[in-house]
Amino acid sequence: MAPTDTVLPPEPGAPPRTRGRAAVLGASAVAALGGFLFGYDTGIISSALLHITPEFHLSAGMQQVTVASLLLGAIVGVLVSGAVTDAVGRRRTLLAAAGIFTVGALGCAAAPDDAVLIAARFVLGLAIGTASLAVPAYIAEIAPKESRGKLVSLNQLMITVGIFVSYLVGYAFDDAAQGWRWMLGLGAAPSLLMMVGVLRLSESPRWLLTHGRPDEARTVLCRTRTAEEAEREIREIETLAAQESKIGYRDLLRPAMRPAVVLGVVVAATNQLVGVNAVIYYAPTMLQQAGFASSAAILSSLGIGLVNMVLTGIALLLVDKVGRRPLLLGGTAVVVLALVLLGALYLVGDGQPAHSGLLVAGLCLYIGAFAPSLGLAIWLINSEIFPTAARGKASSFGNVTHWGLDFAISLTVLTTIQALTPTGLFWLYAAFGLLGVGYLYRKLPETKGRSLEDISASLRGEGRSAGV
Repeated sequence: MAPTDTVLPPEPGAPPRTRGRAAVLGASAVAALGGFLFGYDTGIISSALLHITPEFHLSAGMQQVTVASLLLGAIVGVLVSGAVTDAVGRRRTLLAAAGIFTVGALGCAAAPDDAVLIAARFVLGLAIGTASLAVPAYIAEIAPKESRGKLVSLNQLMITVGIFVSYLVGYAFDDAAQGWRWMLGLGAAPSLLMMVGVLRLSESPRWLLTHGRPDEARTVLCRTRTAEEAEREIREIETLAAQESKIGYRDLLRPAMRPAVVLGVVVAATNQLVGVNAVIYYAPTMLQQAGFASSAAILSSLGIGLVNMVLTGIALLLVDKVGRRPLLLGGTAVVVLALVLLGALYLVGDGQPAHSGLLVAGLCLYIGAFAPSLGLAIWLINSEIFPTAARGKASSFGNVTHWGLDFAISLTVLTTIQALTPTGLFWLYAAFGLLGVGYLYRKLPETKGRSLEDISASLRGEGRSAGV
C-alpha cells in the first residue's frame, strides 16, 4: 500500500480477490499491533507491581493509583480521539498512537519514583484509549462484510497475545535486578514496529468517501471487492452519509441513534463490571495473598493468559460462522457461573494445594468464557452498530464507559477485597454479569454477514429484522 494518504491504483498481476485478501489482512495485522500494545501495557503491570511495590514502598492505595493512572489516560485518549479520527483520518490517528506508545513505555522504564511512573503510565493510557477506538474502526472500514467479524476480532486476539507476552516477560525478568524496568520498557519495541507499518497503509475507504475523495475510496475498495461490490458499497455509504453528515454528540442522544448508543454502552459496561481487569491487573497479587509465592503467582497468571489467548483465537474462527449473539450470550452466562464458583472457593479456602489448583482452574474457566464473548464483543459490536459518518463519535460512548469503569474498578479492587472479602467481590461481579446478559438477550441484534449500513438501519427500526 502507498506510504502516504494518496491512494495509488492497484498494481497489475495477481488476481484481484487474492491480492485483496492479502492487502486487507496485512493492513489489519499492522493496525492490530495497537491491540497488542494495549494488551502488553495493561498486562505487564500485574508482574511489575510485585517488584515496584517494595522498591517504591507503595501502600495498597498507591498500588491502585499506579495501576489506574493508565486507565485515566485511556479515558482522556478516547474523549479526544473520537473527534480526531473523524477529522484527520484513521491512519494518522494510528500513527500518533504508535508514537505515544513509544514515549510512554520508555518513560515508565526510566521512572526514578512513583510520581514519574504514574505520569508515564498516564501517557501510555492516552495511546491505549486512542488505539482502542481507532484500530477496530479502521479494520471494520477496510474489511469486506463477510470477513469483517473475524478481522475486527483480530484486534482482540492481539490484545490477548499482548497480555500473554507480558506475563512471559514478567516471568522471565522476575528475578532480574531492576527487572520491572525491562518489563515496562520492552513495550517500545512493538510500538516502533507499528509506526513503521502504519506509514505503509492507505486511509480507510469509508473515511475517504465521507471526506470528498471518492476516486481514492473506489481504488481502495477495488483491492478487496469486485467492481460491482465496490460500487454498491459506495452507494450505500453515500446515501447514509448524506443523511448524517452533520451529526454531533447531541444528535447521538436523539431517538434515531439512542438504541445503538445504549447498546454500545451496555456491552462495554458488562465487559468491565464482570471484573475482567481485576483479574488481568491483580491476579498475581490476589494469588500471592492466597498463599502463592511470587514466581508461582506469575506462572499461574501465565496459564490464565494462555487460556485467554487460545480461546480468543478459537472464537476468531467461529465469529463469522456461529454469529455474535450465541458467543456473547452463552459465554457471558458461563462467566457468571465461574464468578459464583470463585466466590465459593474463596469462602471455603484452606490454602491446601488442591484448593489452590481449583482456584487457578476457576480463574481459567472465567477467562476462557470471557475471551470469546465479552472480550470480543466490546470492540466488535461497537465497530458495527453505528453509521459511518458518526462511528468515531458514537463508539466513543462505549469506549468511555469501558475505560471509566476500568479506571473505577482498578482503583478499588484491593480496598473492595478488604471491605467485602474476595467472595463478596466475585459475587458482586456475578450480579452485574447477570443483569448484563439479561439486557443483551433482549436487545442485541445479530450482525453477522450484514453491511454496516444495514445494521445501523435495523437498530433505528428500519430495513429488515435485527435478527434477534
